[in-house]
Amino acid sequence: MAPPLTLDPAQVSLLAAPLLARCTFAPPGTTVTCAVSGGADSLALLVLAHAAGCDAAAVHVDHGLRPGSALEFHAVRAVADALGIVSRTVRVDLADGPNLEARARAARFAVLAPDVLTGHTADDQAETVLINLLRGAGLDGLAGMRPGPSRPLLALRRHETHSLCAALGLPVVHDPSNDDPRFLRNRVRHEVLPLLQSIATRDPVPVLTRQAGLLRDEADLLDESASAIDPTDARALAAAPLPLARRAVRRWLAE
Repeated sequence: MAPPLTLDPAQVSLLAAPLLARCTFAPPGTTVTCAVSGGADSLALLVLAHAAGCDAAAVHVDHGLRPGSALEFHAVRAVADALGIVSRTVRVDLADGPNLEARARAARFAVLAPDVLTGHTADDQAETVLINLLRGAGLDGLAGMRPGPSRPLLALRRHETHSLCAALGLPVVHDPSNDDPRFLRNRVRHEVLPLLQSIATRDPVPVLTRQAGLLRDEADLLDESASAIDPTDARALAAAPLPLARRAVRRWLAE
């Protein structure tokens, strides 16, 4: 049996400090739950939540998609134990259907609290923007994921979370499904983004994330304007600009 993982608090603090300056964790002492798969992004999330002074817990979701998938929790528990953090795993069963990626995501978030912290990075944001573009999304979809306490790593790059885990010697789990070209996100990650970088001769991730931020500001302004329109008033809807009328009705239907 391998010896328990040990982490030097001073080293953790030293490595975490420059990253935390760009993170959006809740104030120290806040109770948070981190979704931790065992990959580098989510392990970095757990380490940084602890370094930020949050009262963190870790939850791992086992989708049961691969033989030995339950063993991935061992890596999560090893890191959590080294940080003095409580961890648990939850097994989920997937609904029947054609889209494995969507079914796994739905099952995962069905058992996670709405305010659970996730380890999405700027690279994930860029991928999401491109995926939404390919799906014909409107302004909200092209604005990507909204930053905030539930996505505290959204300003970090994937290579930074991997470097943090490597520097601390964390037992990172590699999920082979992240290499499966059947999943759209993987093709965007491994094919589309590298091609865009080759064509533009620059890293497309900062460009895409900046664009998402600009569109998010515009979406917020439209929401504020649409909130003044009564969606049950046909005359008010007819008099309003079409984008605002559409937005008012969409907000009403979502309530």
